[in-house]
Amino acid sequence: MTDHFEVHERDGAARLGELRLAEPVTTPALADPFLEDAGSLWAGDRGVPDGDDASLTVLPHRSFPAGTREEVRESFAVDHPDVDYPAAAVVDSEGARDVGADAYLLSDASGFVGHGEAFRDAVVSAKASLPADTALFLSGVATPLNVAVLAYAGVDLVDATLARTKGTQGRYLTADAEHFLADLDELPCACPACAGPRDEFTRADCAEHNVNALRAELRRVRERIRAGRLRDYVEGQARHEGWLTAAFREFDDQWGYLEERTPLIRDAEVTAASAETLDRVEIRRFADRVTSRYRNRFADQPLVLVPCSATKPYSDSQSHGQFHDAIQWRGHTVSMTSPIGVVPQELETTYPAQHYDAVVTGDWSEDEIGFVAEVLRRYLRRNDYSRVIAHVPEDGYREICERVERDPAIDVPFEYTCVGHPTSDESLGELNAALQGEPAYSKREREHNTVRAIADYLLGDGAGDDLFGGLAGGDGESGSYGGDSAVRTTGRYPKLQVWGDDPDAGREGEPGEQLATMVPQYGTLSFTLAGARRWVESDAPTKRVEIDPFVPHGSVLAPGVVDADDEIRVGDEVVIEGPEAFAVGRAEMSGPEMVESTRGVASEVRHVDEK
Repeated sequence: MTDHFEVHERDGAARLGELRLAEPVTTPALADPFLEDAGSLWAGDRGVPDGDDASLTVLPHRSFPAGTREEVRESFAVDHPDVDYPAAAVVDSEGARDVGADAYLLSDASGFVGHGEAFRDAVVSAKASLPADTALFLSGVATPLNVAVLAYAGVDLVDATLARTKGTQGRYLTADAEHFLADLDELPCACPACAGPRDEFTRADCAEHNVNALRAELRRVRERIRAGRLRDYVEGQARHEGWLTAAFREFDDQWGYLEERTPLIRDAEVTAASAETLDRVEIRRFADRVTSRYRNRFADQPLVLVPCSATKPYSDSQSHGQFHDAIQWRGHTVSMTSPIGVVPQELETTYPAQHYDAVVTGDWSEDEIGFVAEVLRRYLRRNDYSRVIAHVPEDGYREICERVERDPAIDVPFEYTCVGHPTSDESLGELNAALQGEPAYSKREREHNTVRAIADYLLGDGAGDDLFGGLAGGDGESGSYGGDSAVRTTGRYPKLQVWGDDPDAGREGEPGEQLATMVPQYGTLSFTLAGARRWVESDAPTKRVEIDPFVPHGSVLAPGVVDADDEIRVGDEVVIEGPEAFAVGRAEMSGPEMVESTRGVASEVRHVDEK
């Protein structure tokens, strides 16, 4: 149990935390100014230190270097005292265990930092064994060049030992390189240590500069985490040294570790500026859910593939307005894009489909073509269409469609309607002609299918039908296709409201009892209490948080959580239930973190009923 460390914000595995000392410290941070080491038990017996709230005290310890055999570690294991002041325990990555400390210092860090796979394995192993609401501390390994990747992996505390040592050796460190001091004709930094003449710059000044540079890089990292943009920075930063590039890629391969810690929705824009963008959790998660959860419900219309647009959501763009004028609801519109893959019109506002910015050159890389082709292939295997109308330009779009068309597993004919530019009069005329005779679906049908598709995406395959299965008739425009879960939609897209088809259940003048509202900035659903109850009673997978006997107001703190579904991610809609309350809200922690943590907000609470 930790009393002195709390995580406030999450950006993948990176966290913005607070170490609660007499003067609170925001992490990731340099520990040197507040660290007190009680000493090694290898050198002799050590008493339990007095400690105080002004310092993080490293308890008496025995450090084991990388590669120490398990029987040796077990033979010399330390019994850590239970103290009431901020404390850190020294463990190793293979034998890490919960001893009730606020922070854990990995003694074998120098053995794995510098090796991509070993670094990944050590951090993932330690994180799996230690409480989620404790700080991970790596000593003697941080430099301005690598600290962003350390933080990206989940490290909260570092020290300046290595940076200072390199300075005394005449090695000048920056965020993108390490220089021999003798090779520098001019100092590239303007920190106080570098303010004097070059010929008076000493190795002591170099050590001071290195610490300044490390401290400045940590400030930059913290700001990136606050903005939800650390990944964008690390994609470039990791390229400055081979092992950092390897570590970055190794963590991308560790899907479960990063996915559990990456929010489902957020304000930050995804910048698609490198090939590694295709491996981002947000991108892979969207592609996976579209091809495993989403199901096309416009059964009578052909699929119309169109290129993406710079304007988001796509339907707000001039080009997509022209496509719509030609299609006129006679085809199901799906946009093709790198790095997202394919985006059905119902999910165009769902994060990150309207929250990315791609570098546009007109040329597609083989990685991009292969990725989007695979997503389209999987999409067509899951969804049935009578035919595919590919209204896409030559470039990469046409090649993607032709690759998928040639796949023996894809048994649907392709037609190509683009002549030159997709918005030319001739192209739009061809598109209109290809759809002649096709039935049009109603606006209400589109709106209803949108909320069902979002429910599928958020909750699981089939959830949309389980929750909002039938479209209520009676307004002269809506079609009716039955089901026990008939609903109505009101409002103007993308600000839709979903109502149960029971006028007696709602207030006077309302079409029924409101179940949910579409949140346009994230393309998600916000449930009411009635909607949450319908969710619980349905067959849709429920993301449930079980709490102690109290009535939450505003938020549920982690100490009040009894249990939570493992599949809950930050940003997920959750049902909160305990002996005294039923509530609905949005998760601020993942499910496993809610259960493990003893501090912090587990979930926001939107609506609550006292039992």
